[in-house]
Amino acid sequence: MEEIIAKTILQRTKPDITSWFYNDYNMNLYRGCSHGCIYCDSRSFCYGIEEFDKIKPKKSALSILESDLSKKRIKGICGMGSMSDPYNPLDTKLELTRDTLKLLLKYGYGVSIITKSATILRDLDLLKKLNEHHSVLVNITITTADLDLQKKIEPYSSTTIERFEAIRVLNEHGIKAGITLMPILPFINDDEQNLLTIIELAKMYKANHISAYFGVTMRDRQRDYLYEQFDQHFPGIKQKYQQKFKEAYFCNSPNQKQLYELLQKKCKQYNILYEMKDINVSFMKEPKQLSLDI
Repeated sequence: MEEIIAKTILQRTKPDITSWFYNDYNMNLYRGCSHGCIYCDSRSFCYGIEEFDKIKPKKSALSILESDLSKKRIKGICGMGSMSDPYNPLDTKLELTRDTLKLLLKYGYGVSIITKSATILRDLDLLKKLNEHHSVLVNITITTADLDLQKKIEPYSSTTIERFEAIRVLNEHGIKAGITLMPILPFINDDEQNLLTIIELAKMYKANHISAYFGVTMRDRQRDYLYEQFDQHFPGIKQKYQQKFKEAYFCNSPNQKQLYELLQKKCKQYNILYEMKDINVSFMKEPKQLSLDI
């Protein structure tokens, strides 16, 4: 097993109550991801991750992290999953994520997790303990209700239904868990029926929130990989992207306005949070300690 040398695990962020994925610190225990999502921005050249589909843990990650946590003055929220899913298949064996939650509990930090894996339920006991005293939020990425399509764009992740079930279980145990509805690929899953089905399932499985971006970001190496996958699974779509978006980074769905209006309408109807400030406020237990000016 190849490991990555790291000097630090915890990085300070500039938290914004209105931004996606609020946290005071960011951390990644691994480099790379094996979920195989065709759209993943972490493939981009700027991140310098070679052999992206091969998961590599950071050497001595837990001892480095404990040192980082013990020295921080602000006991804030630690974000997990921005670059590499913390519940990847290798973590089933190593359990670095579970041990990290134990450290957060020990030193008094909250956590915000992004994942596509139902394996998060393995750590339900620790998440419940953290949630008793600290801020805990879980964002589970769901981009399509079509299981066949999901296997094409996210081939090695948990199924959509498994992810919805994880959302239900987490919320039934008092943990704020909802949907990260992004990216939405123009001309592939940016239709109203897909959105409506996801919202109906969100209601059924008791999701706390839906945070959405109706588009995809693309740059350099990631764009090349995405286009290769389009040619394999969606003939003709690459040409539409090249004509519509050229070299743009933000590639918004032509249906963006209609989709957002539909999201807004249905989430209000079902009492599901959809604005980032409301989502962030919903899970924070100690806003003064987290240095927020709400």
